[in-house]
Amino acid sequence: MSTDSSNSAGNNTPNLYQLHGQHMGNGHHLSITYSTSGIDGKPSFQYQDEQQTLSFRGDEITTTATDIGTLVTVPIRRTVDSGGTTFTLLVPRVNLGATHQVLHITTEGITTLHRFSLIPSLNHGQTELYSVTRLTGTAQQVDF
Repeated sequence: MSTDSSNSAGNNTPNLYQLHGQHMGNGHHLSITYSTSGIDGKPSFQYQDEQQTLSFRGDEITTTATDIGTLVTVPIRRTVDSGGTTFTLLVPRVNLGATHQVLHITTEGITTLHRFSLIPSLNHGQTELYSVTRLTGTAQQVDF
């Protein structure tokens, strides 16, 4: 399937983002590959850090359009009784123009620890803790 979001004004929106960065809290390397649509027409997201490599497709990926870009969220650690951890990629608006196939971009990734207890009296105070990672890499339009 070919994905082409070009228009006559030369607006060419990327469908593949390849990003990397160093997590500021622990210095661990982080690598992200996000595709808005693949051969099957579904988005894909690959998350890789020092401890794990995770792949997500379709409904496993949550996207939310906002005024500052698109928030793309995936679960990176799940627990039954104490919360979990998600990773959110802030995808900025990028116009590749008529002549650019690949552009370098800078954005942020947000790791969120969702704290939860099965004991209701322990569910007080701040329940989400955030860690931000600066990510750099490329945005491009590819044909799948």
